[in-house]
Amino acid sequence: MGIGRHDLLTIGQLAERSGLATSALRYYEKLGLIHADRTTGNQRRFARSTLRRVAFVRAAQQVGLSLEEVRTALDRLPHDRAPSHQEWNAVAIAWQRRIDRQIAELELMKRKLTGCIGCGCLSLTRCALYNAEDRAAQAGPGARYLLTRDPASGPEPLPSAE
Repeated sequence: MGIGRHDLLTIGQLAERSGLATSALRYYEKLGLIHADRTTGNQRRFARSTLRRVAFVRAAQQVGLSLEEVRTALDRLPHDRAPSHQEWNAVAIAWQRRIDRQIAELELMKRKLTGCIGCGCLSLTRCALYNAEDRAAQAGPGARYLLTRDPASGPEPLPSAE
């Protein structure tokens, strides 16, 4: 059973239904996130199931997944139809692990935010006490006290996602 003519969307129809600009859809296609067939006139035709893929991409971006992570997840799903429950679960479990790691990172930052900004203090006058001679720089780039308990010990381990 193939895809019927009425089950295909033009790029304009996909843009209207998804709320994305046609340029964004062409970019998603270029990255391999969505796929289109071509007519004899070289016009794109998208399977209606592409709407689910676009929704997945947008949701993933909202929770901070990179387009590369999204592509890796979508590569595990069929391109020409909606995924089965089993296919979707495999992707969802991996996605949940990634989100759990991100939540752990955000919770760590939330706990430290009131006491640390940048190098680890809230003011330039206190900075000389807490980070004399920029000792935190020896632990690497970034907001070392915000990212770790002790900048010399490196980043805090994240809770296991398994």
